[in-house]
Amino acid sequence: MSDETDDSATGDVGVPGDSEDPNDEQQYHLEVGPDDVADAVLLPGNPERVPTITGFWDDSEEVGRHREYVTSTGQYEGASISVTSTGIGSPSTAIAVEELARTGVETFIRVGSCGALQPEMSVGDLIITTGAVRQEGTSDEYVREDYPAAADHEVVSALIAAAERLGHTYHTGVTMSADSFYAGQGRPGFDGFEAAGSTQLIDDLREANVANIEMEASAILTLANVYGLRAGAVCTVYANRETGEFRTEGEARAAETASLAVKLLARMDRIKAEQDVDRWHAGLSL
Repeated sequence: MSDETDDSATGDVGVPGDSEDPNDEQQYHLEVGPDDVADAVLLPGNPERVPTITGFWDDSEEVGRHREYVTSTGQYEGASISVTSTGIGSPSTAIAVEELARTGVETFIRVGSCGALQPEMSVGDLIITTGAVRQEGTSDEYVREDYPAAADHEVVSALIAAAERLGHTYHTGVTMSADSFYAGQGRPGFDGFEAAGSTQLIDDLREANVANIEMEASAILTLANVYGLRAGAVCTVYANRETGEFRTEGEARAAETASLAVKLLARMDRIKAEQDVDRWHAGLSL
């Protein structure tokens, strides 16, 4: 059966949830509706990271499970919060952002793992994305290729404040998002295959002061900016491409930091409302 439905009366092709009304029906892929998710959603790639994230919360309930998308909603220190796994890569991630936006979500924070490019970044450190190189093709289908993938400054500020309060070592900088784990990140493919330019890729990115590589952030940031929403990303370093260090550890630090950031963002929003200003700035205090 096709994933699309044909409206014979109009000739339009669509899926459930195509309406711009945020009170629309349950979303097609995520199988959640507006009453299922909070205004702020954390976006890990791996569904197995969902319980790691919700383990920091006061309470949580699974509200949706379909394909790679697992969604839970709960409370973190009094702040409403949700998490939705996106699967690997920007195509499935864009589906999650699209459908969550249709339910009324306004804040997206990617929570994941990455490879660091700068030698001072150790395994287990956090990297908070300030902007991203769009080396994935999904966002190209939304907007011209020279459109910047910029993180929202409120989300960046909240992630930095959260990492500081929790005592986690962190770095900020530009992230590169790729479509391929192998050729697109300068790794050899099957039987030693090397894509054109792949041997020089890491050096070029490092010299341009790019901090890390992963596979979803630039699509999340681009879509959020196009739709007037706010987004950011925090990833734990699993590997350093300069030093060769590799260990799968520290993912809980990104989960805890992003959860606290949602609480801080909620506080920022309350202070903005009290001060009658539209954007958070240095003259306001948490």
